[in-house]
Amino acid sequence: MSWSVIIENLTNPALLFFILGLLAVQLKSDLGIPSNSSKFISIYLLFSIGFKGGHELAHSDMDLQVLLAMLFGILLAGLIPVYLFFILRTKFSIANAGAIAASYGSISAVTFVSSVAYLENHGIDYSGHMVAVMALMEAPAIAIGVLLISLSEKGAKTFSIKQTIMHSFTNGSVLLIIGSLVIGFVANDAQADGIAPFTTDIFKGFLAVFLLDMGISSGRKIKTLFEHGWFPFAFAIIVPLINGTVTAYLSQFITSSPGDRFLFAVLAASASYIAVPAAMRLVVPKANAGLYIPMALAITFPVNIAIGLPIYYAISS
Repeated sequence: MSWSVIIENLTNPALLFFILGLLAVQLKSDLGIPSNSSKFISIYLLFSIGFKGGHELAHSDMDLQVLLAMLFGILLAGLIPVYLFFILRTKFSIANAGAIAASYGSISAVTFVSSVAYLENHGIDYSGHMVAVMALMEAPAIAIGVLLISLSEKGAKTFSIKQTIMHSFTNGSVLLIIGSLVIGFVANDAQADGIAPFTTDIFKGFLAVFLLDMGISSGRKIKTLFEHGWFPFAFAIIVPLINGTVTAYLSQFITSSPGDRFLFAVLAASASYIAVPAAMRLVVPKANAGLYIPMALAITFPVNIAIGLPIYYAISS
């Protein structure tokens, strides 16, 4: 991996806007994105990546390769929370260990979106079915995390696995990405080209504004982590890089596409700070959201963007 690749990634406008958001909080600036605007941008990003992925999927053959990719993604989402849970139990309560494990077994749609932009900047193609893989990886990690908590803690809140899975899939971000995927899949080329200025041309600008908002949100929440010492910081940095690096290597047995291998690595390395918190707040309310959200959003997210992407790209290429 050359230094030019690292420097190019560190000077990416999207990352710099994220850093600007962090800096704004430290300077106690009143800079902020209106909540309604922030929500709209989130919806737009998920809609855009889902629609484009679905349209690409329509041009792909639903063969064994696609099925293997989906199964591999689901397997990652199921196994990662299990091994992380037992590591986390050495430092955290059962509820917090399960919530953090679920977060890191699940995925970050924003990290995925940033990774797609990274591939486009380097002229690397990826398969449309990778969007479907991303959508499928959200629910298994949540279900496994809650299951681990229930099995480990006497008197844990009873829950229905079916209800948990349904909640995962009906979460707004998951439903939007799946719905957009389906719509993009059924749209013909002329219909897709008709909205291309909205789904493609303004994508990077909206991503930069969204990451500015994410930087502001992260800066406000990261203080909570200091109450738990060095471990959450080390975990949020080291574990994603390990998951991403190992997955980038193993994915060669699933696909030969550098773009797909890169995205598999990113999905394994990212952590959810939207769908998982929503589910955990409902099923495991005593899990500390002030712990697992900042870990995923304020540490793992920027580490992946600044350091992880060039590493995964170098291994996958």
